[in-house]
Amino acid sequence: MVTGRFRALALASCIGMLFVLLAGALVTNTGSGRGCGDDWPLCNGEFIPAYTMETAIEFSHRLITGFEGMLVVAAFVAIYLLFRKNNTDYKEPLIYASGALFFTIIQALMGAAAVVWYQSDAVMAIHFGISLIAFAFTLLLVVWSYRVKNGKPVELVIPRAIFPRMLAVSIFCYIVVYLGAFIRHTDSAGGCLGWPLCNGEVVPELEGATAAVFIHRVGALIFGLAIIGLYVHVRKISGKGEGLTKSAGWALILVIAQILSGALLTKTIGNEDWFLFTNLLHNLIITGLFGILSDMLIRSWRLREGRVKT
Repeated sequence: MVTGRFRALALASCIGMLFVLLAGALVTNTGSGRGCGDDWPLCNGEFIPAYTMETAIEFSHRLITGFEGMLVVAAFVAIYLLFRKNNTDYKEPLIYASGALFFTIIQALMGAAAVVWYQSDAVMAIHFGISLIAFAFTLLLVVWSYRVKNGKPVELVIPRAIFPRMLAVSIFCYIVVYLGAFIRHTDSAGGCLGWPLCNGEVVPELEGATAAVFIHRVGALIFGLAIIGLYVHVRKISGKGEGLTKSAGWALILVIAQILSGALLTKTIGNEDWFLFTNLLHNLIITGLFGILSDMLIRSWRLREGRVKT
């Protein structure tokens, strides 16, 4: 039986992972990655370092990550103990907890490697993507804990055609996210001034930062159209898969908000304080959107028509 304590623990780990994501984005956007020098796990050779703004941001990120790591481990242990008692009912959440733990470790190791050894911008852009996957696993664990009823999840049947669409949309979302992270790490946001035109042109000269930002914009447009198509398709089969309709609606709202926040981000280039805020807002929205898509992807696979229940 899933208790309120476990739900609280799962929710805390999910919120903690969100803070890890935002703290990491803050480190990147403020250029504080070297705030602790090349020391890890110490900061400038000290357990509690001397104060500078860059050091405070980087050290806070490390503290948040460490605390989140303990929450993820606690959630994994709790689910593992439940799984040992009844492995059929708790196999699914054990996978989520294991995924959260695995990707939390990977992101921590990547963060440590970035401090101790130089990492290219292309590699560092993956760091945000790994954190995004870790967040998705913690969110899936929370969603599962609230969907179970008397120890059993509430089941529904979803048409098989939904899963391939969800898989394609989720993969494309991750690619667009990676492009955005690459732009942040290469400080290329100024490659396209103005919105929706890029430097006053529909198709600008594709080189350097301009090429990176323009490709990201085109990817975001295609992604938005894909979400609209997904929403329309889910609505058509709502008689069978009504459980996904609300999620698809939220995905549509968030993708629109994400595109608008990207426009706002472009408008604030040159204003350091507002640009930092719009960057964090942009990250926050895509995190929520990716989490919703991950849940829809898992449900469209697990509950698809004709799947043999195990």
